[in-house]
Amino acid sequence: MTLRPVSCARLGPWETAVLNLLGREVMDQGHAHALAPSVMVNVAAQFMASENIGAIMVVEEGKLVGIFTERDALYRVIARGCDPHTTPLSEVMTPQPFTIAPNKSYGHALVLMQENGFRHVPVMEDGKPIGIVSARNAMDPELEEFASEAQRRKFLREQA
Repeated sequence: MTLRPVSCARLGPWETAVLNLLGREVMDQGHAHALAPSVMVNVAAQFMASENIGAIMVVEEGKLVGIFTERDALYRVIARGCDPHTTPLSEVMTPQPFTIAPNKSYGHALVLMQENGFRHVPVMEDGKPIGIVSARNAMDPELEEFASEAQRRKFLREQA
């Protein structure tokens, strides 16, 4: 799958299209991180650790069926005493997660995550999963710089 960048030359980072954020993490690899629902939790956790990611899409026959996150591992596996070697993702994933289109703004993704109490949202294009946007993306230096500049401008407007 080839992902195409979306021009954001006139947009601030909070208004940047989600696809541009994916470009930093997914486009170089040419694929989105996804596992089948039959994969055991320990395998998923090892993969997530090796890729330094906090969530993985659960995909079956090219369709998103769920998402498995660090919180799922903690609350649905460890806290319940499930054996990660014998527990498939299908039993502990978050089924039918909220999703976002790649042309939506990152600000929109942050609001969606904040209002619904999660930190990762799968990105879907033409019914297919193409990546995940995380609240961690908000720690991107460009976004921090933008937020700082927005605060400075707000202060200056208030002082005028």
